[in-house]
Amino acid sequence: MDLLSEHLLQGNLRQAYLITGPSGVGRRTLGLRLAQALACRQPPAPGQPCLTCSACKKLENNQHPDLTTVQAETIGGTLKVEQIRDLQHTLALAPYEAQYRVAMLLRFEEAHESAQNALLKTLEEPFPKVILILTAESAESILPTILSRCEVLRLRPTGIDFLSQQLETKKQIPHEDAETLAHFSAGCPGYALRLHQDKEMFERRNGWIDDLWRLTGANRTDRFAFAELWSKTGTEKETQYEILLTWISFWHDILVACSGSKAPLTHLKWNVEINLLAQQVTPAAAREVIRTFEAGIQRLRRNINARLTFEVLLLDLPRLRLS
Repeated sequence: MDLLSEHLLQGNLRQAYLITGPSGVGRRTLGLRLAQALACRQPPAPGQPCLTCSACKKLENNQHPDLTTVQAETIGGTLKVEQIRDLQHTLALAPYEAQYRVAMLLRFEEAHESAQNALLKTLEEPFPKVILILTAESAESILPTILSRCEVLRLRPTGIDFLSQQLETKKQIPHEDAETLAHFSAGCPGYALRLHQDKEMFERRNGWIDDLWRLTGANRTDRFAFAELWSKTGTEKETQYEILLTWISFWHDILVACSGSKAPLTHLKWNVEINLLAQQVTPAAAREVIRTFEAGIQRLRRNINARLTFEVLLLDLPRLRLS
């Protein structure tokens, strides 16, 4: 926020900001704070929002007339070119209450290439009094032509111990739960709070890891049977995406363990199982599994058949002993 405050103070705002980092690290929150700093009616310091005036509260609740939020309908979905064209019509209007119109384009890595190209026109021929705030997991997922026109702000997860302490002291979460959430969220505050507030989400993630554990020791027939059963449950695309992200995080722990890294594990509950699997694979093999799951996410984003996608993933998953 310091860099953004400096831009506001110097009157040197960029037309577009790209905020990158893992889901739950605070990308949307940082973008929102910039929008609030632009519209705040009683800033306590230059470039700092008060968070209590009517403008700040409207923005916090996504009810401000000069804020437009655009994103794919579901996580893992597609942000469409029609959404960008609708946004461009809105941005052509003068601000209604604030000095600037702000457009937040969330999870922009999910934007179809045609949607990204449509936004490029706005960046090349910017509207006056308009600020664009894009969020994405990484800058590499954005077209270079768009990236070159954005100020890139990279967010990283906080330290596990620090986040655990913050959850305990500021959110009054019991110590053991705070520690579990800090590890499970890999240091991403927003994700930790979502897990705390949604106990079912926490249990679902544990269930998906349990599935992966059993499949790691299963034969090809059982793996195909799982893919068929899973595809018949009508699982939403957003859930498919979350399953693979969870499996990636589990195999990242295996990579940490087999490479001898001192980095903290995400899945503390599975410490024994992770170390057992880590004894059976090399770091290169663990990285290959992670790359395979990441490729599966890309296949789902391209609307390739989900059952076929999971069959391919499970076929390539190393079969390891579980005891």
